[in-house]
Amino acid sequence: MNSVRNRLAALFFVITAAAIGFIYLYVVPPLRSSLTSEKLQRLEEVGTDESGRLADAIRRGASEDELRRLVRGVAQRTDARVTLLGVRTGSAGPQPEFVGDSQFERTAILHAYPAAAAAATSGRVGSAVEEVAGRRTGEAAVPLFVHGRPRWVAVLSTPLGEVDDNVALIRRQILIAGVIALVAALAASWLAARAHAKRLRRLGAAAEKVADGDFSTPIPDEGTDEVGRLASTFNEMQLRCARLDNARNEFIANASHELRTPIFSLGGFVELLDEDEEPDPASRAEFVRTMREQVARLTKLAADLLDLSKLDADALQVNAERVDLGDLARQIAEEFGPASGRHRSSIEVNGDPVAVALADADRVAQIMRILVDNALKHTPQGTSIAIEARRRDGAVNLVVSDDGPGIDPYARARIFDRFYTGDRVSGSGLGLAIARDLALLMDGELRLASHRGRTEFTLRLPTVAAEEARR
Repeated sequence: MNSVRNRLAALFFVITAAAIGFIYLYVVPPLRSSLTSEKLQRLEEVGTDESGRLADAIRRGASEDELRRLVRGVAQRTDARVTLLGVRTGSAGPQPEFVGDSQFERTAILHAYPAAAAAATSGRVGSAVEEVAGRRTGEAAVPLFVHGRPRWVAVLSTPLGEVDDNVALIRRQILIAGVIALVAALAASWLAARAHAKRLRRLGAAAEKVADGDFSTPIPDEGTDEVGRLASTFNEMQLRCARLDNARNEFIANASHELRTPIFSLGGFVELLDEDEEPDPASRAEFVRTMREQVARLTKLAADLLDLSKLDADALQVNAERVDLGDLARQIAEEFGPASGRHRSSIEVNGDPVAVALADADRVAQIMRILVDNALKHTPQGTSIAIEARRRDGAVNLVVSDDGPGIDPYARARIFDRFYTGDRVSGSGLGLAIARDLALLMDGELRLASHRGRTEFTLRLPTVAAEEARR
């Protein structure tokens, strides 16, 4: 009974039983009352129609035998038992007493006539239901007036067995239909609950697999109801978890590889220095230079990994402020002056006199350093590099371009993937991925356009005017 299937089946059964009980109570008692009232009303109407003949006979002094014959005639015409009662006035008020009956002559079998007593007292037609010989009987009492006063009462009575039989038939039909409906509802609800429980069990089994790290088994549920939508959402979540798990594994593998290379390099140089106790000055200088490069590479990789972890955890904060991209571009160009000199390249700064964006100055500078550093690393010596800041369509575009050989289509498709380094250069492959995430964090975007002889990275940021307009 603890399963969802059994609980749902029991719930449907109880609801169906309650509905059948409500139908029974709504139909059977009111139907019995309505049929009984209709029967009594018919008796009252017939009694009122026949009361004139009886009253005329009484007023002209008909004999008791004649009255009895007249009563039997009324009974034959109305198909009801007719009892004629006289009204005797005593200390207790008007009381009916037996005079004639269409079926019996003995007063010993007479029962109390509450309807007749009420009619004799009030002078109005009345009706009631009595138990006579264990059977329900409907009675209608009609007062007969002599000299303006009710002196006689004609009581028309008929068994209500036909009414009870009709009600019993309807009751049986409702009960039979109810039992059939209950059985059908129980079977249908059990089957439906079984089907839903099966779908829920599939969800549970899939959730257990996900908990164990298996994201390869989707739930085959194409339903459009809540369970189907839950299965669809679960499958989508499973795909995302699989992507995240693959990205995590790839991240760990790539990070391990990137960390292992400089560490092994440093370890090798340490061993060489240990074996060669007195290296010549030129070798020592080369060792120190190479070790510094590897330490710098490790430092940059550690900083990049820290930034990525903060970005993934939504823990990297940006402070939106007014940033003049032209001034910032000139600062970055000056900062890379020595590196561009070694590369025999030039860095030009162009653009609008005023190009103010709403962004985090430190993060924009970080993106620019990544883009300029990539331009120097990925192009031949003597390549011209340009930084340009311009206002475009309600935003500010910062473009870092070069006239190098361009980027092939395969590399363009993966250029923003983490740890993608291409085939020709070294590096961690994290810079552009970080730059893109930083741009998105500042409500901007980073786009690439490249063809033979030119490559452009465009950082698009909101302007101060756009932010003020939203306010």
